[in-house]
Amino acid sequence: MTGAGPLDPDGLRRVREAMASRVAAGRLPGLVTVLARDDDLHVEAIGSDSFDGAEPIRRDALFRIGSLTKPLVAAATLRLVEDGLLDLAEPVDRLLPELADRRVLRRIDGPLDDTVPAHRPVTVADLLTSRLGLGILTEPSFNPPYPIVTAADDLRLVLAQPDPRTPHPPDEWMKLFGGLPLMSQPGERWHYNAAALVLGVLVARAGGGPLGEVLTSRLFEPLGMADTGFWTAPANAGRIPTYYQTDLDTGELTRQPLSAPSEWTNPPVFPSGAGGLLSTADDLLAFARMMINKGDHGGRRVLSAESVTLMTSNHLTAEQIDSAGMLLDPKGWGYGLAVATRPDEVSAVPGRYGWDGGYGTVWYNDPHRGLIAMALTQTTDFLFDGGRTEFLTLAVRAAD
Repeated sequence: MTGAGPLDPDGLRRVREAMASRVAAGRLPGLVTVLARDDDLHVEAIGSDSFDGAEPIRRDALFRIGSLTKPLVAAATLRLVEDGLLDLAEPVDRLLPELADRRVLRRIDGPLDDTVPAHRPVTVADLLTSRLGLGILTEPSFNPPYPIVTAADDLRLVLAQPDPRTPHPPDEWMKLFGGLPLMSQPGERWHYNAAALVLGVLVARAGGGPLGEVLTSRLFEPLGMADTGFWTAPANAGRIPTYYQTDLDTGELTRQPLSAPSEWTNPPVFPSGAGGLLSTADDLLAFARMMINKGDHGGRRVLSAESVTLMTSNHLTAEQIDSAGMLLDPKGWGYGLAVATRPDEVSAVPGRYGWDGGYGTVWYNDPHRGLIAMALTQTTDFLFDGGRTEFLTLAVRAAD
């Protein structure tokens, strides 16, 4: 690690001013940013929790963290591995018999009954690395209307965007999912999202309880993440900021009717290991600190250093990385999170790891600089309009 000591004050100012400028320009109503290195911590709550401007956004706001759920579920999976309840190399059939004797489409755009046998079973590691063999497609367009895509949609499995939620409880969902063939052979390609949904069911069964309870006992309680979960008490609904995304028909940044705060005040029918958690800046900071400290949390070991190394090391081949296309940025994938395997526009030094959530949440650790960087919004556009890249680039400069 080259970075040491406090972050650069001028660099921190530039981050704050850039994010405040975005809020002032109406590109999002508000956000909470976190920049930390060792004991040097800077948390900024900028703007409001909605464009109505009634309430300033709060440090303890409850964010729909979307796909930042994935690294948390991956960490809990490694806890179960350390406790001997799972093995990375084992077939998932023992706990997910619905996935035994997989069939694989002969052609990804072909009929569902034109299949060949899977070369091998799906393993726990396949789920962690999103190489199950089924997931989001980006070519020739986002989830083109191939029979496998429309079949999953007809079953209401919700394998891509988290809203509207699937109506199926985990066992029923797993039965329906198991009736589909795979798009590719296990371990062959990186297909986003579906593997994390399946992993959530596996973790629940291995841990002997609902996914939320397993995550709480194995991860959230040891880290003091008291506000993180798949739902919250009705009294906390006001802490959930309004969710916005640009309407493709009008080009206007629009309040989204889905994922209203009231939806988060009851336990979900299907707790999504791909994108179903609420959390706060401080809860996520506790997780990020544990990760950058190689599994240690205030002198208590939450994960082994070996498990953290496995999570934050790239497991994809160069061909798999390239075939993942626009969905994988930075280029590389560990267990439940992205790993920068090459220099990019954010940093000339590889090794950054973390991920983004589709509601507008960003978290990355840079072990080279000892940096933790988070920007938590509820505006999807932040991920794609330059906000995410601007934040991360300025954060890295503040650490140099």
